[in-house]
Amino acid sequence: MMSVDGLIVCAVLQDHADQLSVLGNIIRPGAETQQRTELHLKTSRLMAVSSLPDFTGELNKSQKQISIQESLLAPDNLAKVQRDRQFVSDVIDGLIVELQKKNTFQSLLSAVAEERKKKVQLLDIINREEEGRLRIKALQKQLLDIRKQKTEECERLQKLEDCLREQVQNMRVKTNQQEKFVKSCAEQLVFQGLKLNSHKENGLEDEVGMLQERTEEEKNLHMEMEIFLKRQHANSQEKFQFWIQRYEKGMDEKEQEITALKNKRNISQARIHELSKKCRDMQEVIIEDRTEKEHLRAKLEKEQKERDAATKIQAWWRGTLIRRGLGSPKKAAKSKAKGGKKGKNKKK
Repeated sequence: MMSVDGLIVCAVLQDHADQLSVLGNIIRPGAETQQRTELHLKTSRLMAVSSLPDFTGELNKSQKQISIQESLLAPDNLAKVQRDRQFVSDVIDGLIVELQKKNTFQSLLSAVAEERKKKVQLLDIINREEEGRLRIKALQKQLLDIRKQKTEECERLQKLEDCLREQVQNMRVKTNQQEKFVKSCAEQLVFQGLKLNSHKENGLEDEVGMLQERTEEEKNLHMEMEIFLKRQHANSQEKFQFWIQRYEKGMDEKEQEITALKNKRNISQARIHELSKKCRDMQEVIIEDRTEKEHLRAKLEKEQKERDAATKIQAWWRGTLIRRGLGSPKKAAKSKAKGGKKGKNKKK
């Protein structure tokens, strides 16, 4: 059962949920809201222009107000407001259901914690973006410095290129002389190379013959290995069939054992049920016997207390009678007789 405070809270939350649903029906980002925002902005501009005098300061203020209204009534802001409204509405609905069922508000705490976590992540992203911007500025500054250095280096290299061109022209003259010498040396080297290549070709032909013999041997070995593997495959297929049959036979035996065990378990469960029923009956009998004994003991204790109280009352009453001299008549006669005998004895 919910308490009065819980019912009050549920009523307040339901009221807020209804207000949010009404707000959601009013604010809907789309074509209708864009038309409404445009009409609202136009009317606000006309009102601002008609109401303000011809002063530049007040005109600037009106323009600022209009720009603020435009930014607030933008589709992105309206969509964000709609998302926030939907989130709050979902949280309130879940909280109402939780209050009605469990009378707790754990869903509200979890939603707040999740939003805080998202906010922390968003702040972390903003901080990293700020760091990135600062780093980009530093890199841009560094890039400007590098550009200055590169321009200076390009000027230096241009000067070096002019010097190198002069050196190249001098080197061309020398290279023309060297080319003639190199051609003669190259012709000799080519002749020597042809001789070496012919000798190597002969050696390679011998190696090719040896490789052909080895390939023939490898082919023969491959055929023998293929025959051996086929035999092994056939043996493994026979073993596989044998083990499949054995597996099926073992599965049938195990299924029979399982059915027998299930029957035994059902019998034992029925017996346990009967024994538990007997135990409950015995417990009821024992409880009844104990209650009867307790009643009897209480009755005996009550009778004993009544006897003790009666004896105490009788003793008290007799004591009071004796103290006041109001004993029984038999005792008074006996006391008088004893007194007369004592008087006679004294006279004698």
